[in-house]
Amino acid sequence: MYDAEISRSNPGCFLFLIDQSGSMSDPFGGSDSISKSHGVADTINKLLANLVLKCTKDDGIRDYFEVGVIGYGNPQVATAFSGVFAAQELIKVEALGNNPLRIEERMQQFPGEGGGTVERPVKFPIWFEPVANNATPMCKAISYAKTILERWTVEHADSYPPIAINITDGDSTDGNPIPCAMDLYRLGTNNGNVLFFNIHISSQKAIPILYPDTDAQLPDQLGKSLFEMSSMLPEPMMQAAQKEGYNVLAQSRGFGFNADLVSLIKFIDIGTRVGNLR
Repeated sequence: MYDAEISRSNPGCFLFLIDQSGSMSDPFGGSDSISKSHGVADTINKLLANLVLKCTKDDGIRDYFEVGVIGYGNPQVATAFSGVFAAQELIKVEALGNNPLRIEERMQQFPGEGGGTVERPVKFPIWFEPVANNATPMCKAISYAKTILERWTVEHADSYPPIAINITDGDSTDGNPIPCAMDLYRLGTNNGNVLFFNIHISSQKAIPILYPDTDAQLPDQLGKSLFEMSSMLPEPMMQAAQKEGYNVLAQSRGFGFNADLVSLIKFIDIGTRVGNLR
């Protein structure tokens, strides 16, 4: 299971559920320079840019994936893309690569010739904007994800199972999300069930807990609930996490608690790492 080749005829699917509640305007991990909403937006945009590069071959961008972003808390649950992709639930990667909302110029550190680093401008495409407003309707967001992926799995029965990643900083305000999550990851293709991962991002400078195999170290009910909602890592992702130095065991789940920006970036990278592209 979780070993299907990804191709244009059998693409993969990533779906991100992004908490856009008012508390996402708080600083990320104790930082004074960036809010949680801006940190998450930058991470998702960087992931999308890397995904486009991964799918770019000599003949152009190949549609190896479809990608969606659901925002919840602003004040409704809806697709979070704007511009030409407004209201579209899943976007093929070729269309995504050819139609960013805009391209910004960002400064990035590079190794210097005589040691140290130098700062140079780089192009940074934007597809997803930061938002922080209202409550946290997580149940409704997960149910919406189920509706999207239910159709997708029927249409792509032989594909690698979809990967859904929920990024939040707090409790659901519209009920217990665990039953909704169970309904979501009961969906699947012939290659396995939907993978549903969760990451809690923090305003505090706390030690992150990543890929736990038990909820014993989690400090509160929020963490325990998000842990219970999360799928176990399939073997290729376990190996990727181990290569990054994480102590990942057979029962480890795709879950992170008290994540800072660096942990979020690494989690997203490992959680979206699939092989067998052709």
